[in-house]
Amino acid sequence: MARLLIVDDAAFTRRVLTDMLGEQHEVCGEASNGLEAIEKYKELRPDIVTMDITMPHMHGIEAMRHILDFDRDAKILICSAVGHRQKVLEAMRTGASDFVVKPFQKEQILDAIARLL
Repeated sequence: MARLLIVDDAAFTRRVLTDMLGEQHEVCGEASNGLEAIEKYKELRPDIVTMDITMPHMHGIEAMRHILDFDRDAKILICSAVGHRQKVLEAMRTGASDFVVKPFQKEQILDAIARLL
């Protein structure tokens, strides 16, 4: 069972991910933007972060950079829309561990988490 930090500006998406993953993993925290994600990561030290790219205050790629500066071993799973293909590629080059494209299915997310563990 992995400890997960769910990061997405949409409360609905955070709820969907929590519902999808909560049976097999522990959702130890949520964040609605990149700044919160960095604070929560430092506080909670989750095993895996699910990270949206487009968010207010600080986008997911910048937040990922800060988290990886803090912890080079951080495992970050990018969850982003198909329309953000270039951003997903940038995230992978920056250090994301894996990615899934929205809209996603439960098995896709669980498989991606299993690959990271």
